[in-house]
Amino acid sequence: MTDSTLASSRTSYLVPTLIIGVLFFIFGFVTWLNGPLITFVQLAFQVSATSAFLVTFAFYISYFVLALPSAAILKRTGMKKGMALGLFVMAIGAVLFGQFATMREFAGALFGLFVIGGGLSLLQTAANPYISILGPIESAAQRIAVMGICNKCAGIIAPIVLGALVMHGIGDLSVQVAQADPATREALLDAFAAKIHMPYLVMAGLLALLAVWVVRSPLPEIAPAGANDEQSIGHQGRGIGSFPHLWLGVICLFLYVGAEVMAGDAIGTYGASFGLPLDQTKFFTAFTLGAMLVGYVAGLILIPRFISQQRYLAFSASLGALFVVGAYATTGYTSVMFVAALGFANAMMWPAIFPLAIHGLGKHTEVGSAFLIMGIAGGALIPSAYAHLSEVIHFQTAFAVLMIPCYLYILYYGLSGHRVGTHTPSH
Repeated sequence: MTDSTLASSRTSYLVPTLIIGVLFFIFGFVTWLNGPLITFVQLAFQVSATSAFLVTFAFYISYFVLALPSAAILKRTGMKKGMALGLFVMAIGAVLFGQFATMREFAGALFGLFVIGGGLSLLQTAANPYISILGPIESAAQRIAVMGICNKCAGIIAPIVLGALVMHGIGDLSVQVAQADPATREALLDAFAAKIHMPYLVMAGLLALLAVWVVRSPLPEIAPAGANDEQSIGHQGRGIGSFPHLWLGVICLFLYVGAEVMAGDAIGTYGASFGLPLDQTKFFTAFTLGAMLVGYVAGLILIPRFISQQRYLAFSASLGALFVVGAYATTGYTSVMFVAALGFANAMMWPAIFPLAIHGLGKHTEVGSAFLIMGIAGGALIPSAYAHLSEVIHFQTAFAVLMIPCYLYILYYGLSGHRVGTHTPSH
């Protein structure tokens, strides 16, 4: 795309924004199924809580493994075809997960989740920088906030849909399984696991149709080298290693995603640790995502009109640390509500971190975005660390020990880390 065409597109990017919004809705629906899936696999496969957290590990570790290959693919396909390819890969993963889960093959089901995550890795490596540079970089957080609203609306719906179609009456079923003889127990678990098959086949079909739609859509190609010029921060002609704000951003995104997954996917397990019933805890992810939705609306109104994206990031990190303290200091439903409130604190973190980290990368934008996407592996490692740590110390202490350092680092990045090595003034 030429500079003149790019300038024209920035004055009228409503249609591309709507198309990317649909993709972010898909991100949210697929991603936030992981919370209730932790409860599903623990019962269906009769595994421990620690093993059940392999759901998030398998899903999010794929970003680390496949983000750089995704950047290489996007160099060949362009962003538009790359997004379509990502949707096709997700469709394949959905078929695999549905089939292996029905067969109660735990390793196969985890592989299906890994493939879904791989497709999302490709999709996000393209879509996040695309929406960041579709308009002025200073208002990128505002555009990503719109994407976040699409993402979290889907995330609120996802656990409700899965709860209604698959996990209805899971509390009673858990009691029946515990009391049944071996043969009856296996029959009950087989019937329960089979409920997942059709929803995932339907999802696979919709993903494939969306891929075709994206290819045929009027989504324009954007060349990151022209849209995100590295000259603005004085590193023209230098390698990607000369952008320290990017590498600090990768760490920041790693910790943020870990904190987000803890608040969203681990909240059901957190609530169950207080002895709260499974028929309630299966919906707790929706509470976190509801809080995130409110946070996105607030960010959409405030950024950049009243506050810069970096200052709002620092404010959000401070709020997150306070909510963690609140969760630690209380018990039961009150503590769970503090964890859900982290959704509000987390909402504008990705929209702020991503554009701050890729700002001025120019021709390195795709690769820089890939490294940031690799940071999503925080969603694999930090919840897994929580699962193991909570076996050694009290689960509330484990939660606080992991989460507070995450928010303190995010606070540092919002205050000064995003400016390290750049010529961008603080706002």
